[in-house]
Amino acid sequence: MKMTHHATSFALVALTCAGTVQAQYPERPIRYIVPSAPGGGADISARLLTTELSAQMKATFVVDNRPSSAGLVGVLAIARARPDGYTLGYGNMGYLAINPHLIRDLPYDPDKDLLPIGQFTSNQNVLAVRLSLPVKSVPDLVAYAKNNPDKLSFASSGNGTTLQLSGELFKQLTGTRMVHVPYKAVSQALTDMMAGQIDLIFDNQSSIAQLIQAGRVRALAVTGPTRSKVFPDLPTLSEAGVPGYEITTWTAMIGPPGMSRALVARLNAEMQRACASPKVQASLTAQGATCVGSTPDEFVQFVKKERVKWGDIVKRSGAKVD
Repeated sequence: MKMTHHATSFALVALTCAGTVQAQYPERPIRYIVPSAPGGGADISARLLTTELSAQMKATFVVDNRPSSAGLVGVLAIARARPDGYTLGYGNMGYLAINPHLIRDLPYDPDKDLLPIGQFTSNQNVLAVRLSLPVKSVPDLVAYAKNNPDKLSFASSGNGTTLQLSGELFKQLTGTRMVHVPYKAVSQALTDMMAGQIDLIFDNQSSIAQLIQAGRVRALAVTGPTRSKVFPDLPTLSEAGVPGYEITTWTAMIGPPGMSRALVARLNAEMQRACASPKVQASLTAQGATCVGSTPDEFVQFVKKERVKWGDIVKRSGAKVD
C-alpha cells in the first residue's frame, strides 16, 4: 500500500510547483466522468477517490456516470472536454488497453485523445456462482460445464469488459462452453444471478465482496496471481486447476488532451496524497485492492505493457464489440 520513494518525491515536488502555478484551482466544481453505471467497481473506486480529493482540495467533485457499450460515451466525453481541469475521468484497462484490440473502428486514440494522470489502484476479479448451482469448487464447475455445454450463463457489465474477458479466458483454458450475457450495469447482473437467472460471474472484488460475505452468492476463486487478503481461503484459479490463468484489474485518473503539465502534476500529487490516506488505504484493503499512486510517466509505461498483455487475451478469447 506504500508508494515508491520516486513517486513520493514526485508528489512533494509537484505539489510545490503546481501549487504556485495553479494557486486558484479549483474555483468551481469538478466533473468526474465514470463511463459505467453506478454501483459497480468503477463507480466505487471513483467515488472513493473523489471523496478524498474533495476533502484535500476543498473542492466539489461531481461524479457523472455515463454507461454505454465499451464505455465509449463516457470516454469520448472526457476526450472532448476542455483541458482546464474541470472535467476529469475514470480510466481503466478497458478504455486504455483493451478497446484498441477489441473495437475495429475505435472512435478515439487512447494515446492522443486521453491524457494519463496516474494509476490509482490495482485489484482482481472473483469467480462466483449462484447458490442453487450444484458446484462447490472450480473443478466442480469445469465438470458441470463440460457435461452441460452451452447451458451455463455468465454475466458481465458489457462486451469487452474484464468481466467478460475473465469468463472468455476461463472457457478457453478449460475447454468449456458457456453463454455470455452482457448487462449495462453489474448491479443488475448480480440481482439476476441471486434470483437464479444467471449462473455465474467474474466480478470485481469491490462490487461483490458484500454479497459473498453475506452468503448471497458462492465464491470459488480469484483471478489474480496471488490470493486475496479479503478472501484468503479462496484459491487463485491457477491453484484451483486452471494453470496459466491470470487477470488483474486497475483504475486510473485521466483527462482530456492539452492539460498543462503543472495541472497534471498537481492532480497527480493530490491522487498520491489520497493514496497515503489511512482512510483510503483501509477502504481499499477491505475491497482487496492496493493503492498504486504512480507518476504520469510511470503510468504511461505501465499502460504500454498492459496493452500488449490484454491484446493477447482478446485475441485468444475471440471477443469482439461491433
